[in-house]
Amino acid sequence: MNIIRDFSRHLLLERGLSQNTASGYLIDLGHLAQFADQHQLDVCKLTREDILEFLCTMHDMGISARSQARMIAGIRSFYKFLRLEQAIDDDPTSLIESPRIGRALPDVLTVEEIDAMIEALPADKPETPRNHAIIETLYGSGLRVSELCALKVQQVWLDEGYMIITGKGDKQRVVPISPVSAELIRDYLEIRNSGPIKKEGADILFLNRRGAPLTRVMVFYVIRDAAALAGINKKVSPHTLRHSFATHLLEGGANLRMIQEMLGHESIATTEIYLHLDRTRLRDELLSHHPHFIMNK
Repeated sequence: MNIIRDFSRHLLLERGLSQNTASGYLIDLGHLAQFADQHQLDVCKLTREDILEFLCTMHDMGISARSQARMIAGIRSFYKFLRLEQAIDDDPTSLIESPRIGRALPDVLTVEEIDAMIEALPADKPETPRNHAIIETLYGSGLRVSELCALKVQQVWLDEGYMIITGKGDKQRVVPISPVSAELIRDYLEIRNSGPIKKEGADILFLNRRGAPLTRVMVFYVIRDAAALAGINKKVSPHTLRHSFATHLLEGGANLRMIQEMLGHESIATTEIYLHLDRTRLRDELLSHHPHFIMNK
């Protein structure tokens, strides 16, 4: 449909959303379009009742509240776009509320667990220097996995100790590189530059064995496998290292605004989840060590 194509361009060019966010909106819109086709309806002319029925169907299929909220966000953006284009007179999503989502505290690794993951990397594997650099860069700079995969060689200033990161909405920020990460990236670059490099990977820092850019899924496997080798039972992903980066900064006395800037959070409210996490840990310490808490156990 031409209107879907135009909506896709609107998300990327006018809204400035990332490719990942825009793709998620289009996938959710595709589910709605499929629902409309099954009921012999035009997706551009659905009523509020039609959309509520679709959402009820998603709920009955076991779609989580968080996924439903994301669906509503994408569908709402589509009908706002239709109004902007004067394709419809009324927005059928205007009175539809998103489900309430509880904010879950993220899993966090200790410094010892991160060190154990690095030590568990097999010394005889050719990809180990790259994987070591990946773990250190995710933890040492708090990058999103999408930011790591898109990181270009020319955006990394090892001697100066910083990276220029392109985050959500193509917004750029400057992120420091730890001396450990810088040294590991230097070592990895020697290996990278001596191997095969495909055209699409020419500028990308982290490549697979064929010389193509790493995907987010591949990085997920790198982190998951390292955690498994280290005997860590927590649910560990690249995002766990980002959470650990922020939490350890806060525990070390870093300013919340600085952490917000480092993480690339648009809203300070997103960063404040680490305050809740820090308070939870403080309570656990009190329960374990304060004499009045111990007496009441």
